[in-house]
Amino acid sequence: MIVRGAVLREMGLPKPYAESQPLRIEEVELAPPGPGELLVRIRAAGLCHSDLSVIDGSRPRVMPMLLGHEATGEVVQSEAPGFTAGDAVAFAFVPACGECGPCAEGRAALCEPGAAANTAGTLLSGVRRLDGVHHHLGVSGFADHAVVSARSAVKIDSTLPPEIAALFGCAVMTGVGAVVNTAQVRAGRSAAVFGLGGVGLSALLGAVLVGAHPIVAVDVVPEKLELARSLGATHTVPAGSDAVEAIRDATAGGADYAFETVGSGKVLEQAYAATRRGGTTVTVGLPHPSQSFSVPAVSLVAEERTVKGSYLGSAIPSRDIPRYIALYQAGRLPVDRLLTATVGLDNLNEAFDTLAAGTSIRQVLVL
Repeated sequence: MIVRGAVLREMGLPKPYAESQPLRIEEVELAPPGPGELLVRIRAAGLCHSDLSVIDGSRPRVMPMLLGHEATGEVVQSEAPGFTAGDAVAFAFVPACGECGPCAEGRAALCEPGAAANTAGTLLSGVRRLDGVHHHLGVSGFADHAVVSARSAVKIDSTLPPEIAALFGCAVMTGVGAVVNTAQVRAGRSAAVFGLGGVGLSALLGAVLVGAHPIVAVDVVPEKLELARSLGATHTVPAGSDAVEAIRDATAGGADYAFETVGSGKVLEQAYAATRRGGTTVTVGLPHPSQSFSVPAVSLVAEERTVKGSYLGSAIPSRDIPRYIALYQAGRLPVDRLLTATVGLDNLNEAFDTLAAGTSIRQVLVL
């Protein structure tokens, strides 16, 4: 079949993207699903910094590529057990094989064949169903249809609005998961969140969910700080050189947990400095591969500090996506507050200008 989607053929084109047009809306031939795969009618797809980092070249991928990884849709054809036509699904951006070492240990986010397929721009099976175009993180959700591995899909409640359902596949799973799965924050422990995009605000929602206190939110955009306070942050701090001291003041000496969601080595150093003795720093953002960070080595031992990475929120998607959706429906995770705007396929370049400017939380493509 022929699908219409947003194809990136060259990374690193200059901003504004409304002028350089890195994403071209093209017709691409999509082969039918093979064994263990699904054909899905895409309903909505979120615009994420992981997409932007491919567009600007800070996260190099094989080209050309049909972008979009935070998406939801309806199964049209199933060649996999457990799925039938009409099922509503959300996608995880790491397909979990279920058999490799990390999968056997319950660490689906670190699936080795899934990571290899994502690097190669293929589905989990190693094949491409898009003619002459690579898949983005096994999803390629900026199109009206996609073929995906069933290992990338999770069945969800079909009554959930698509523009909300899409958020659970990346922003919510990553941010909430960093708090619940990676850090395992306990009630009454203090937390600081650096960066208030979709993932950072989801981490804030996760901290509120588990009863962290106090909760300090850090960003450069005043409107995001206001939103963070309305979502449960007890303190808000403008990003900058004074942020570390402000967090220490707000948490009586330093946060028990600090979450870095910006993707910056410099911000990661600040997050580490903002934790107390025995504190844990969790880094969620994806910096350019050339970036590094440094900490006083002795503090890791003498102060029992911990630095942890969190990918996909250390999630098991088939467990966590339905769980987080149920919490949203129960009023415990107000994910709908993250939705900034909905956009059309022909407006994606302009929408990525908005994302790059830092003035949006989550824009969602609705198809």
